[in-house]
Amino acid sequence: MSADLMDLARRGDSEAFGELVEPYLRELQAHCYRILGSTEDAEDALQETLLSAWRGLSGFDGQASLKSWLYRVATNRCLDALRALRRRSRVDPVMLDIGPREPTRYGEVLWLQPYPDVLLEGAIDRTPGPEARYEAREAISLAFVTALQLLPPRQRAVLVLKDVLGFRASEVADMLDATHEPAPPPGSAAEREIVARLARAYEAGDLDCIVELLTDDVRLTMPPMPLEYHGRELAASFLKIVSLRAGRTFRLVPTRANGQPAFGFYVHDPHGEVGRATGLLVLTLSGRRISALTHFDNSMLPRFGLPRMLPRL
Repeated sequence: MSADLMDLARRGDSEAFGELVEPYLRELQAHCYRILGSTEDAEDALQETLLSAWRGLSGFDGQASLKSWLYRVATNRCLDALRALRRRSRVDPVMLDIGPREPTRYGEVLWLQPYPDVLLEGAIDRTPGPEARYEAREAISLAFVTALQLLPPRQRAVLVLKDVLGFRASEVADMLDATHEPAPPPGSAAEREIVARLARAYEAGDLDCIVELLTDDVRLTMPPMPLEYHGRELAASFLKIVSLRAGRTFRLVPTRANGQPAFGFYVHDPHGEVGRATGLLVLTLSGRRISALTHFDNSMLPRFGLPRMLPRL
């Protein structure tokens, strides 16, 4: 990157700015496409990226590379786009009158669009960073992009930045304005403390103590139901209205799943001295806080040696 070009661009020279960003345009557009799944939305996101970069060039301090900074801007413009798209239907489903035969299933990613190979020239052949896990051409395939669309937006962005493009975890955290903290080691004192605090909070019905343990971008999910709640505010609202509604008390029985702390979840039966199972709760930890709560139904309990009812709750 030429220091002279950067100085000119910062002084408002649009041609200099164009020269600075031109080498990255195709890969940035491909990046936006992976996250958004739509060629049209990717084109719009790229234009928003360039506008934001032009306006915010004075904030580029040179500590990171220009490429990393542009990816940060592009990623956040894509996340903005996804937030806006959630507030309206992205596409209306098209139903065909094809007779009585039922389709195998109904697709979920109705906004998916193909991406021309001509736009990939020079965009995906570069050597990825050290953290990359996917081959570049695999990571632009329709199957891969479709699968990405089923992930929550921030998780989608993290996967693309780290596992496809190979940015380090600390770089990704900086791009997303998030603090990267690894989970404490399994069975460590730090993990045991978090687990114990959460169990006490649930058993006391203390919503504030539960919320205090959650990260700002916590995810609450309930497979196989498609419901997801992102962020502390939405998670707290769900817990207050559903899980901790008036009069409910719990007992949590510790176990482990996927190398992570988990609980069998039992609610007190007001008509008897038993606790009835309401499912299995798996925790994802980040540092000393919880970044995801994943609740599975009762059918999972026998695999973990947990009963459907507990006596003397």
